[in-house]
Amino acid sequence: MSLSILSRYAFFVGCVLFTLLSLPFWHHEWLWPFTLLTALLSLVGIIDLLQSPHSVRRNYPILGNIRYAVEAIRPEIRQYLLESDSDALPFSRAQRSLVYSRAKNESADKPFGTLIDVYQTGFEFISHSMRPAPLSDPNAFRVIVGGPQCTQPYSASIFNISAMSFGSLSANAIRALNKGAKLGNFAHDTGEGSISPYHREYGGDLTWELGSGYFGCRTADGRFDPQRFAAQAQDPQVRMIEIKLSQGAKPGHGGILPKHKVTKEIAETRGILMGEDCVSPSRHSAFSTPFELMQFIAQLRELSGGKPVGFKFCLGHPWEFMGIAKAMLDTGILPDFIVVDGTEGGTGAAPVEFTDHMGVPMREGLLFVHNTLVGLNLRDKIKLGASGKIVSAFDIASVLAIGADWANSARGFMFAIGCIQSQSCHTNKCPTGVATQDALRQRALVVPDKAERVFNFHRNTLKGLAEMLAAAGLDHPSQLEAKHLVRRMSATEIKLFSQSHVFLEPGQLLTGEVDGSFYSTMWQMARADSFEPNAIP
Repeated sequence: MSLSILSRYAFFVGCVLFTLLSLPFWHHEWLWPFTLLTALLSLVGIIDLLQSPHSVRRNYPILGNIRYAVEAIRPEIRQYLLESDSDALPFSRAQRSLVYSRAKNESADKPFGTLIDVYQTGFEFISHSMRPAPLSDPNAFRVIVGGPQCTQPYSASIFNISAMSFGSLSANAIRALNKGAKLGNFAHDTGEGSISPYHREYGGDLTWELGSGYFGCRTADGRFDPQRFAAQAQDPQVRMIEIKLSQGAKPGHGGILPKHKVTKEIAETRGILMGEDCVSPSRHSAFSTPFELMQFIAQLRELSGGKPVGFKFCLGHPWEFMGIAKAMLDTGILPDFIVVDGTEGGTGAAPVEFTDHMGVPMREGLLFVHNTLVGLNLRDKIKLGASGKIVSAFDIASVLAIGADWANSARGFMFAIGCIQSQSCHTNKCPTGVATQDALRQRALVVPDKAERVFNFHRNTLKGLAEMLAAAGLDHPSQLEAKHLVRRMSATEIKLFSQSHVFLEPGQLLTGEVDGSFYSTMWQMARADSFEPNAIP
């Protein structure tokens, strides 16, 4: 037998021999614990040799299990022992600490200067004024959502809870988020999983997200049910209706709720069967063209009693959104708002290829949508929200500067209620009770305490934004423009966002003054009667 084989099996053989040799001395009580331990290890070794799925365990009985044990706790080891403050995995320790501090109403101030390399390419900052403005009241940072066709406009905070469904999140997480939204007077997006009893418990303002599964307003075969929709949408707690066309984590892919997370309550809330994975269709059945989407928006607005109706999407083919914009012009029907998600967003599980390589990042998508609406003289009639990896006042300011009217955050508010980024959301084994349907696990999340943290995080983040605005000489977030946001392009060059990006003038797409540009080409490709593009010679 070679030395290599001896070394691989030495520990296993040693355990077996110790167990056998110690049996005659069983009368020595001090020996019992050691004998029992080696006997158990010997049993593990025998199982390792007999099993077939894991080659490492067959080659290294007993010791091979160390590999799998360490692999199981690898995320925790990396997060707590190896990760630096700036490693974004996907959120850095510094970002999470900022949320935790603000949620606990603790000081988030840092001494001794920044840890960020301000000379690194990609560094961004807000330029300040030599004449700072007086500090504004963060409670006044609101925007009226509701265009000319809306009869029940909504005064929304510029910072709201992004879409997260009951099912993906626990009942206690939903309770805490909604109670915090009620305390802070801001909106809570239901996610596509419909309005659960836990959304209604504390009466916080709701944005009802309607996905392709039409959960909460679906027929037996999964199609849209107008009567069931109207019954829920006319509830005073529902302030806005949001059609989900796609989401940042997996654009073009239906939402997934594994069957082990589908409880009786979730099945009743969504109108689905238990014992099956809840997979949303990848596209809507209520419409199939830009024209039909506009008609669906008009139908939802009428059924809801005139409430703001819009849609959320992650930008994909540019001509498809421009096709929607052409349908707006042709039909005269306008959404009251559009929320632009980005590929960097996403709280739920998704195929890795989708997470890493599908969809347009939020800022580029936001800028394209903003420019398109400006170029068609529609921007003043439609409000824009932005959603995607937003946790700080600077994150909010950066999206407002390039066209958004408000910002939504999902993972930021998850951190506020205790999420530790264990990335086990899809396993039903969330260690903090945030993303699980395990009744015992979610007991760890104490609703009154975490609701207060949601309120604190919102309030302190907007307070931080007010201080940034004052330093920039501004009174309200609506005054932020691309000229206020600066990015380092190289070691020797910085540029204002107004210099490094194209910004269309009002009506330019209508007059054809952008002929030959990217926007002009996409406009020619766009069709109002189909999501398919026109051929360009």
